[in-house]
Amino acid sequence: FMAFAMAGTFLAGDGLLYYIFWELALIPIYFIALIWGGGNTEERKKAVVKFFIYTFAGSLFMLVAFIYLYQKQYSFFYTTLYNLRLTSTEQNWIFAAFFLAYAIKIPIIPFHTWQANVYQKAPAAGTMLLSGIMLKMAIYSIIRWQLPIAPIPAIQYQYIIVGLCIAGVIYGSVLALKQDSLKKLLAYSSLAHVGLIAAGVYTMTLDGLRGAMLQMIAHGFVVVGLFFASEIISRRFNTDTIREMGGIRIQAPKFTSMFMILVLASVALPGTFNFVGEFEVLYSLAQTNIWLVVIGGTTIILGAFYMLRMFQQVMLGEQNAKVFADINFSEGLVMVLIIGVLLFFGLYPKPIVDFISPELERTLIYIKQI
Repeated sequence: FMAFAMAGTFLAGDGLLYYIFWELALIPIYFIALIWGGGNTEERKKAVVKFFIYTFAGSLFMLVAFIYLYQKQYSFFYTTLYNLRLTSTEQNWIFAAFFLAYAIKIPIIPFHTWQANVYQKAPAAGTMLLSGIMLKMAIYSIIRWQLPIAPIPAIQYQYIIVGLCIAGVIYGSVLALKQDSLKKLLAYSSLAHVGLIAAGVYTMTLDGLRGAMLQMIAHGFVVVGLFFASEIISRRFNTDTIREMGGIRIQAPKFTSMFMILVLASVALPGTFNFVGEFEVLYSLAQTNIWLVVIGGTTIILGAFYMLRMFQQVMLGEQNAKVFADINFSEGLVMVLIIGVLLFFGLYPKPIVDFISPELERTLIYIKQI
């Protein structure tokens, strides 16, 4: 049901259908996190209800925007909405309504307060769906719906919006440094990465949009791999606390090697898929303002620091008193497939670049037609 709703969100060309699928995706993830999540039941309920209310409330503003647009042309189809001649004031309100829905879902600070707790409380499958695909619905929607329909405010307030996104990069990285929970560390790491992706989208350049699309796909694979690995560790050690881990390398060399590749991909090591998208996003920020890339580039330094420190604390050191069995065939197969994608497209991203570039160029024509 979750996959059905998310696929519908990405495939819908009709605004009303898109909104229905967008909201449908909330229902299964609510129950996945509520029923099968971990930790204290009351805390889990609070976290999941907060997430539901936040995202549902933000989406209602988007529905109002769609209703208003429908009255202009009596069509919800995206190309019809692109061709509407809206005044600057109308675009401001439409942009704000869409931005609220997407900023909560991504999330962009200060709309992020639901994220870390839900990521921690949700089961592994729920966290993978949230971080790997669900937040990409919002970034994709900025390109598909928000920017082509309301480009004027996106240009007028570009520095403010990109500034918020980059603030999320630094904020997420700093918080990740302070975490003792493996899942929370990965949640704040995800917040930092998606902040940079959103900043790339709002540069409204071909490099920014293409880099964001590539980084969305790459981040989807690497974050699912990291949460999958964290679930393996948590189940073996029966804890999510980093300080209670360590010494895994001695007992599980195969798992350690695979986890190391995922960590290096996460920090955008050249040769991995994440490097391709992150480089293009940073290049687009440099085209907009050199200071944006200087500040945004701190994600590479901070990311390398907290991810490698986490690897050291979790995987290295003396053998832990708890027994850690090396990965079995099914776990290894999942890890190898994810790593294979990250390395293949890191060395040869051309198939995806050729596939997405023509549509992004067409979208940019609508964004620049003011």
